[in-house]
Amino acid sequence: MKKILNYLFEHKTLSVEQAKEVLLNMAKGVYNESEMSSFITVYLMRSITIAELQGFRDALLELCVTVNLHGLEVLDIVGTGGDGKNTFNISTLSCFIVAGTGNKVAKHGNYGASTISGSSNVMEQLGYKFKNDNDALNREIDEANICFLHAPLFHPALKVVGPVRKNLGVRTFFNMLGPMVNPAFPKYQLVGVYNLEMARIYNYLLQQSDSNFTIIHGLDGYDEISLTGDTKVITNKGEKIISAETLGKRTVKAEDISGGDTVEAAAAIFINILKGEGSWSQNAVVLANSAMALQCTGKYSNYEACYQLAVESLESGKALKVLKKICA
Repeated sequence: MKKILNYLFEHKTLSVEQAKEVLLNMAKGVYNESEMSSFITVYLMRSITIAELQGFRDALLELCVTVNLHGLEVLDIVGTGGDGKNTFNISTLSCFIVAGTGNKVAKHGNYGASTISGSSNVMEQLGYKFKNDNDALNREIDEANICFLHAPLFHPALKVVGPVRKNLGVRTFFNMLGPMVNPAFPKYQLVGVYNLEMARIYNYLLQQSDSNFTIIHGLDGYDEISLTGDTKVITNKGEKIISAETLGKRTVKAEDISGGDTVEAAAAIFINILKGEGSWSQNAVVLANSAMALQCTGKYSNYEACYQLAVESLESGKALKVLKKICA
C-alpha cells in the first residue's frame, strides 16, 4: 500500500487494472484500517477518474454473490448518497411505490456512512431481515414484487471497509460504486447523483451496460428529485433540465423533506408516508421519483401516466401492503 500511496501522492492516477487490484486486496484483508483510510482519503482531495471507478466496480462485481432472479427484468432506484442533505429515505420509499404498481424491484442498499439513516438502517428498523439466500429473495419478489439486497452480504469488500467508512463519516468513492454493483444486475436503473461531474462519469459507464438507465441530479445539490429546484435528467437518449412544477406539480422547501435526527425518526416518516399520512411535500417528492423510475422502464406512454400510476399505488395502500409482506 505504501508504494500505491506514494504513487497517488505524486498526482498520478490508477489504471483500470491497478484500481481493481487494490480493491481485490482490500477484500482479502491485505491492508489494515489505517492504510485503507489513507487510500480512501486520496479521493476526498481529488476527483476519481473513469478508469479508477471502473476498476473498483469490476473488482466488486468479480467478488460479489450474484442473485439469480430467473430472467426477471427488475428495477432499482438508488442514490449515491453523500449529498449532505439528510433527506428522508426517498429512493427506498419510491421502490415500494413502484412495486405497488406491479413492477419488479431489486433494491440494493446499505447502512448510512455519511447520513443518519441509509436504506438498510430504515429497513432493519422496520423489521426486515437481511438475507442473501437466492430462494428466499425469489419468493419475496414473487409475492411482494420486491426484494432488498443489503450490500455487505453480497460484496465482501464493502463489509471489510464498512467500519472505515463509518469512522470517516464523509462521502467516499464507495458512495459512487453502490448504484453500479447491484448483484441482481437490474434491467432498469434510476440513479441519483450529487454533482454534475458524477453524472457525466455515470453516463459514460452506464452507456456501456445493457440497462435502461436514467440519471438524476437536483441542481441545488441533491442526489434525487428533491422538488426544491430544477432537476437534470440524463438518459441514453440525451439530457434535459426539468422544473419541479413539471415533475411534482409544486416546489417544496428543504426543511419539508428532512429525514429526522435518528433512525427511529426516519422509520416513522417512512411508515407515515406509506400509510397515506405524509405531508403534501413528502408525497410529492416520493411520487416524482417513483414516476421517473416507471418512465425509465419504457413501458408507459408518458411521464404523466407514470405519475398517476404512482399516485394510485400510494393512495390505494398497495405500496404499504408490499412493505407488510416482506416485513411480516
